[in-house]
Amino acid sequence: MARIVVIGAGLGAMAAAARLAVAGHRVTVYERTGTYGGAVGRFAREGFAFDTGPGLLHLPAVYRDLFVKTGKEPLEECVALAQVDPASRHVFADGTRVDLPNASRAGTVAALDAALGAGAGERWGDFLVRAREAWDRTRRPLLEEPQPADPAPLAREPYPALKAGLLRRPTATLAQVGARELRDPRLAALLDAYAWSYGFDPATAPASAVVLPYMEQTFGSWYVSGGIRALADAVFERCRKRRVEFVFDTPVEGVLEKDGRAVGVRLAGGETVEADHVVSGAPVPALYEEHVVEWGHGDDGPHHQANRTGRVTVCLALRGAREAEAVHRTVVHAAGERPTVTVLRPDDPALRPDAEHESVTVTATVRTSPEPDRDWGRDGEAFADRMVEAAAEAVPGLRERLLWRQVRTPEDVRRDTGSAEVPGPALAGARGLLLPAANRSPLPGLWFAGGWSHPGGGLAHAGMSGALVAGLIVEGADFRGSQ
Repeated sequence: MARIVVIGAGLGAMAAAARLAVAGHRVTVYERTGTYGGAVGRFAREGFAFDTGPGLLHLPAVYRDLFVKTGKEPLEECVALAQVDPASRHVFADGTRVDLPNASRAGTVAALDAALGAGAGERWGDFLVRAREAWDRTRRPLLEEPQPADPAPLAREPYPALKAGLLRRPTATLAQVGARELRDPRLAALLDAYAWSYGFDPATAPASAVVLPYMEQTFGSWYVSGGIRALADAVFERCRKRRVEFVFDTPVEGVLEKDGRAVGVRLAGGETVEADHVVSGAPVPALYEEHVVEWGHGDDGPHHQANRTGRVTVCLALRGAREAEAVHRTVVHAAGERPTVTVLRPDDPALRPDAEHESVTVTATVRTSPEPDRDWGRDGEAFADRMVEAAAEAVPGLRERLLWRQVRTPEDVRRDTGSAEVPGPALAGARGLLLPAANRSPLPGLWFAGGWSHPGGGLAHAGMSGALVAGLIVEGADFRGSQ
């Protein structure tokens, strides 16, 4: 039985902790804040409740596998899951609206043809066929296997080049895919919105980001009753049942090294804890300040993952019942000074005081670089005003119904999680700049799990990172990845 210290209580770290405990190891989690879940937060006030991190779950098979492998109760006995249908409503700058069904290629093609004109659905369907090629080429190495020691092959673009006459013209960015292949500004905006929702700027994201809409439209979108925070609650309880120990309000300041191996951690205040393995679920500043390890890869050497985006979230408490024809998720695309926003309106009694009120969450992705000087304390409310203006396109009578709002900026995210940025999932191409840190660190005995490590950010990806780390520790060199 090994002694294992886990740094942080995010979803990826807890997924690793539960799997390691089931394998017979003694696992202790040190969390710098007073609660678990990491970015999967909750804001509650006056009977209203809001998810402050992800609002939907994609690839629920990741957490089904976690619960099957760590106990007798399957995931659906611990949380209630429901497919979101329609998966999303899109409101474009010209006023056009379209509802896209959940996990139905034919239904999506028909909906786009009906809303945007004949041929729009066919172009989107052809695009998804090419996106599937990129998915098939990268699914195993990017999601299900440990990152290879030489990640250079993953730095090459997997999206197939489109023929231009007799030649194949390479496509460097996602925005170029939209302009060249979709040939409709609304379809291009639809594609862009998927990139923004995962924290990528389509103008700089590689063409391989096509796997993001492919993944959602193929495998569907799911809602967890009670909000995504309920999933964090369930994973935490599974860890406790497997006798994982949690120590809250206890920051880890560094990793102890002896004879070229990680042998424990140093807590705030100087106390040390010995361990046979250390699993870091969050970037510990001392790790890279002291050059123990760097984060991410690229052709110019290791560095932090290159995307620099965060999120602004506005929680809206509304009087009045949710109308019958409302949809769960609406994306209102940018128009003028208004940003693209995602409006979530779950029909969930657990999130509202009573049937005569409604909780609505509005999110927008923003650049945290190259705009490092933005003062969110000064600019946050003004930006939230524009977000609410956009959200009014999705919520009838929003201004008249508004009781109060709570604004969360990237600085609030930094306070709660340690970073203003939200990590995106790993993407191939882009010279390897969007590959996060490998799960196996250069320092033996130190491992990385969670959104900042392979295979990247997002609920599903974080859960997969936990599975990969547990497999590497338990099975060692024989581990070849998830099945």
